[in-house]
Amino acid sequence: MSDEQNLIDKLKRIEALFSGATTEGEKVAAGNAIDKIQKKLKDIQKKDPPVEYKFTLSNEWSKKLFTALLRRYGLEPYRYYRQRHTTVMVKISVSFVNETLWPEFVELNNTLTSYLESITNRVISECVHADSSETVIKELKELN
Repeated sequence: MSDEQNLIDKLKRIEALFSGATTEGEKVAAGNAIDKIQKKLKDIQKKDPPVEYKFTLSNEWSKKLFTALLRRYGLEPYRYYRQRHTTVMVKISVSFVNETLWPEFVELNNTLTSYLESITNRVISECVHADSSETVIKELKELN
């Protein structure tokens, strides 16, 4: 199995965890996971009406993941004119953000970031130079 397939499988397991899947059969049925989360979102919105949220993400990869996650759940991400490209706005229930969306995003983002970092390090090591470690920090007096 390739590294990419392992990543995809891991991301699917994370999604199943946040959908509330309790049995192995539910975890395998990835399509049910999305339906369960969408139903959970609708139930929450009845008690906790959506409010406008602003998310500031650290990079384009995280933004792409986050917007895809929002769209998966039928939410419409947007940003206002002159907002940074890494800013995402969405109208969503506070409890859904706190209980489902943000924890799931953090897990998915950590997994994806780790994967991207390992690929980047491997490519740089093989194609540019084996030592891509952090630079040395010097005191200002050392520079004179």
